[in-house]
Amino acid sequence: MPSGDNNGLDIISPVFRDGAAIPRQYSCKGQNVNPPLNIFNVPDKAQGLVLIMHDPDGVSGDFLHWLIWDMPPGTESIAVNHVPVGAIQGRNGGGQNNYTGPCPPKGTGTHRYLFDLYALDTSVNLPGGSSRDQLDAAMKNHIIENATLTGVFAAED
Repeated sequence: MPSGDNNGLDIISPVFRDGAAIPRQYSCKGQNVNPPLNIFNVPDKAQGLVLIMHDPDGVSGDFLHWLIWDMPPGTESIAVNHVPVGAIQGRNGGGQNNYTGPCPPKGTGTHRYLFDLYALDTSVNLPGGSSRDQLDAAMKNHIIENATLTGVFAAED
């Protein structure tokens, strides 16, 4: 069930609530696989979905954990350790084309992890391994709606 009280685009996870802790298994302290995500109320005119997971509290600035684009607009969920069929992954902050879970350095407290979902009026059509800057440029002026799910994860001191 969507978390918002409107009928707009929404993203939730069945394993953590918005603003709550991301379970350990989805972090570098566990299996380091993406959590399950559910998508609701994709606009009818959407041609593709984009997901950007990032840590705005990263010690060197906003750290990118996962980039996915060209998800079909009919995508209703992203399973654990899975990318929707047809979707493309970009280069994360570690230089890899995959998900990397929360892993804040010791002594840095609790970090926020934002799962930003965008509905676009076009396909992105970037090659796999493209950067966030390239994705942001391709998305410019094409965002119909967006939604954010926020999870937190604490560094072990």
